[in-house]
Amino acid sequence: MPNHTTKLIFNPIANLGRSWPIASSLRPLLTELGGADWTGTVYPTHAAELARKAGEEGYERVIVMGGDGTVHEAVNGLMQLPPERRPVLAIVPVGTGNDFANSLGIARIPEDALRQAFNGPVHQVDVAHVEDNRGYGEYWVNTLGIGFDAVINIRSRKIVLFQGFAVYFWAMMQALAVDYTPFKASIHTDQGDWEEPLLMMVLCNGRREGGGFNIAPQASQQDNWLDFVSVPVIRRLRMLLTVPYFLKGTHGSLSYVRTGRLRSLELRSDRPLYIHSDGEIYAGLHSTVNHLKFETCPGAIRAVAPGFGPSA
Repeated sequence: MPNHTTKLIFNPIANLGRSWPIASSLRPLLTELGGADWTGTVYPTHAAELARKAGEEGYERVIVMGGDGTVHEAVNGLMQLPPERRPVLAIVPVGTGNDFANSLGIARIPEDALRQAFNGPVHQVDVAHVEDNRGYGEYWVNTLGIGFDAVINIRSRKIVLFQGFAVYFWAMMQALAVDYTPFKASIHTDQGDWEEPLLMMVLCNGRREGGGFNIAPQASQQDNWLDFVSVPVIRRLRMLLTVPYFLKGTHGSLSYVRTGRLRSLELRSDRPLYIHSDGEIYAGLHSTVNHLKFETCPGAIRAVAPGFGPSA
């Protein structure tokens, strides 16, 4: 058995390395709260391995100190365990967007988030799964973007002069100028089927992405549904004028934007797709993915979620 019941997984390069001094400043508070066995990630997918191992070693709680990408990895590690062995997931958001933490109602101030990680209410939280034509699959918890939405994420990786929402906004402007490529989608869901040329489609378990784009303001991680938003082929100027609607979460009022809810989806495309999963690049600029399947995993993990009210 571990010396502590809590494992803290820290990503030292989250937010381009800006998370390191934050983590150092939290050490005294961590001790005050009872302590944790602290481990840093050192390579991609390491957080998944650490989270899985934490469950195997009997830890009751895993605190992820990082951004959405680190949380994404940790969830994939937890989902490798049987449900009864999965530790509670808690988050101290120190990344660029921190969108999933926002949806759970976790405090933006790291000190407050760390206190919540130990003492906040715990709730069952939905997870989603994606599988593609390569036979590869993974879990995700916040949003999965296809097309233009994913290109923004890919371009954001090369922007180092800004932080937070500004990174994604500048990446969006670059994508508008350079990567404005539609795809013809054939979509089958448990709620209906359609075919349509699209610029982008976003599936949402959480409410926002990119540090401030309110893609699915009504989404809930406890309702066993995925919300979705799709945008057809429109001119660049119209897309630019649409952006404020996404920021405010009012894009559902636009006649050309399709929104809805589903529990399962199968999508086929006439061309390779650019895809991000929780802000992580799932299929990049050399993609060979043109067929995707999605399904919900209701209440698959337990997470500290102050925004959901008292513990269930």
